[in-house]
Amino acid sequence: MAIPSVKESGYRKNFSLIATFIGLISVLFILSLFLAFTFSKKKIEGDFISAKTNVLEESIKPYNDFFLNKLPEISYYNGYLDSGTAAKFVDTILLKYPFVKRVVFFDAQIRNERYEENGLNVGSFSAGMKSVYQFGPYVSSDSVKIFGPNSVINNTTLENFNELALKLYTFIHKLDTTKMPTQEDLFSNFSNIKPNRIDYFNIPRFEDLKVYRQMITKKLPSEPVYQQDMLSFELDPSKIKIRNNRPLLYQSVRIEPVTYDPLETSSEYETGEITLGGPFSAYKLYFISSKSFIKKEILSYFFPIAALILIFYALLLLVAFLIYRNLNINHKMFKLQYDFLTNLTHEFKTPVSVIKIAGNNIKSATSITPREQKLYGKILDEEADKLNGLMNKLLAFTQIENKAIKLNEDRINIKEFIESTIDVHQLKYPDFKLSYEISNLTHFITDPVLLGSLFDNLVENAYKYSPPDRKQLHITARLIKDKIVLRFKDAGIGIPPSEINNIFRKFYRVQNQYNQAGSVGLGLAFCKELVNFMKGEITVHSIVNKGTEFKIVLPYIN
Repeated sequence: MAIPSVKESGYRKNFSLIATFIGLISVLFILSLFLAFTFSKKKIEGDFISAKTNVLEESIKPYNDFFLNKLPEISYYNGYLDSGTAAKFVDTILLKYPFVKRVVFFDAQIRNERYEENGLNVGSFSAGMKSVYQFGPYVSSDSVKIFGPNSVINNTTLENFNELALKLYTFIHKLDTTKMPTQEDLFSNFSNIKPNRIDYFNIPRFEDLKVYRQMITKKLPSEPVYQQDMLSFELDPSKIKIRNNRPLLYQSVRIEPVTYDPLETSSEYETGEITLGGPFSAYKLYFISSKSFIKKEILSYFFPIAALILIFYALLLLVAFLIYRNLNINHKMFKLQYDFLTNLTHEFKTPVSVIKIAGNNIKSATSITPREQKLYGKILDEEADKLNGLMNKLLAFTQIENKAIKLNEDRINIKEFIESTIDVHQLKYPDFKLSYEISNLTHFITDPVLLGSLFDNLVENAYKYSPPDRKQLHITARLIKDKIVLRFKDAGIGIPPSEINNIFRKFYRVQNQYNQAGSVGLGLAFCKELVNFMKGEITVHSIVNKGTEFKIVLPYIN
């Protein structure tokens, strides 16, 4: 039965599928990078708009602490602050909150049926000032007290006091004395928020508020007087410390008036703004970044995503490479098996054909002369030996590879062993020049059958792969540091450097004119397995057209 060619066998490496796969993942890789960059760009541009609120919240945290926590502390004094205590209280504020520029302290009182010249008078309710002090880094020591007995207060200070006093009166006038007002109602009605200013009255007890409510509608027989303190805080928004928690997004953050008209209106800049609110409602945070600055932030956000995409792409390429390598290895193995089957068939076919022809001649001959009988017997014997040798090599190779045999240890004389090998091959190949050299070695223990197979294979190779005029082999055996070193040096065609790493592979054949007649590709692979089984090493050094030397190192057992 004819053996199909490799091309006809139906086996092929589907390179087009691999190329399509690589092309597809490359397109997906580029598309993923594009989408990742677009996402990063939109993300950072969105952050430029939304992160302004975070910067605002971080920047006004000190103000919120001042407004929600520090201001209510005034009420702890119940209206009995004096100038000295007020000065100490204000010092802590000025030290901790630099945006507070000046504090005016009003030492005030609430009275019934008493007209206050410097204050608010509505019906029987009056709120007036006893003295007024100012504190701040730019207030000189001789100008701390700005109002007192027998002095005149300026209109602005009086208006500030009356404005909050009127708010207090309005709240008390509407007060439902049957239920406690909420802290939110109290705080909002005892404070007055104006641009760059906060006025704050200390919050009295609920029982005092009830009395205030009575004082509005009638004169009380006891003519009560209640101490009330008011502090007016003048604020400087320029002293607010901006906390830019996105320095890689906002190149510059400034406090500007709401009416500020920016000069950076070119397309090279991105700008944004957000109003401060409260007493700073006339001001805003103004954000500005160059587009090149924002692009750096976009790239810093994009690169980690791109790195993950690249790693995923590399993994896909690795998968593609492994698939390709697997297909390539399978193709080579298929070719090796195909060549092995072809050559093995040829190796079997030749002796079988010769045996068949000799048998037919014997069968068809009417009589056979002694000479013909001897000739046919020799032919049948030689061809049977060829078949038997080939089968034994295959069987031995399989047994050694699977470690199905044991090493038989016998003591041999190396000189007699080499001479016997040389005699056999010189008888077989009269034109083969064989020589040997032995140094420091006479006897050692090994498996003579396996060692004989090793010698036979290397000697056969040396003869087969040498030109007719250079069929020679020199064998050396030396004992070096408890190791037996065997060298087989011929003057043959040599082995190309690119093939050195392949010659010991099973079913592999170097392509040259000496292999055209057919070779199974088991010889050197068999030698490698033999040496490994004998716990040794085999190496090769070769120069093309100069010759090859095989070096075998075996353990020395005496």
